[in-house]
Amino acid sequence: MPHLLHIDSSIQGERSVSRQLTARAAAAWRAAHPGGTVTYRDLGSEPLPHLDEAGGLARMVPADQHTPAQQASWALTERLVAEVQRADTILLGLPLYNYSAPSSVKAWVDHLIAPGLGYHPETGQGLLGGREFIVLASRGGGYGADTPRAGWDHAEPWLPHGLSMTGLEPRFITAELTLAPVNPAMATLIPLAEESRAAAERAIDALWTPVSAV
Repeated sequence: MPHLLHIDSSIQGERSVSRQLTARAAAAWRAAHPGGTVTYRDLGSEPLPHLDEAGGLARMVPADQHTPAQQASWALTERLVAEVQRADTILLGLPLYNYSAPSSVKAWVDHLIAPGLGYHPETGQGLLGGREFIVLASRGGGYGADTPRAGWDHAEPWLPHGLSMTGLEPRFITAELTLAPVNPAMATLIPLAEESRAAAERAIDALWTPVSAV
C-alpha cells in the first residue's frame, strides 16, 4: 500500500505558502493513490530537539552503553528514520527564513544522519534512497541569477548536500516573491509572484496521474 510522509515546517499557520503548496500536493497524491496512507509531521508547531551533547554522543557510543538521555535521543532518531523508511513519497514544505532553511528542518536532517540507520557506517552508503522526495519551497523575494540577491537563498542549495549521506535526493518546486502581495514596496512584482505561484501549482498538479484519469 503506498505511503506518504507529509512534513510542514512553516511557522506562519494558514498564511504559509509552503503549507498551501504541500496541502495541494498531498491532495494530488491522495487522488492518485486511493487507499494510500499518510503520516503527517508538523515541524513548525512541534519542532524536533536539536542535537545536543547527548544526541551527538548517542551516535558515537554503542547502544548498550547509552545513558538515559542518549537512549531517548537515539529512540527519537529511530522513529524519524522509520517514518522515512515507510514512505514511498515524502513531501517537505521548505520556507526561506533569514536566507536559509528553518532550524527545525536542520534538526530533522541531523536526526536522519545516523550510522546504521541513515547511512552505512563502514561504506558510507546512504540507506534512505530510492523514494520520491518532493520539496515545496517558498521564498518571499527573488533570488534568481540576475537579481540583486542572487545566491542569498541558502536553503535550496544546502538541502541536497545536507541529506547526501542518506541517499535522499530532493526535487524542488518553488514559488518566489510570495511577499509581493503584502509588501507595498514589492507591489510591481505581483504579476511575477502570481506567475511563479501558478507555475508551482502546475508542476504539483503534474506530479501524479489520478487513477480515474488512466
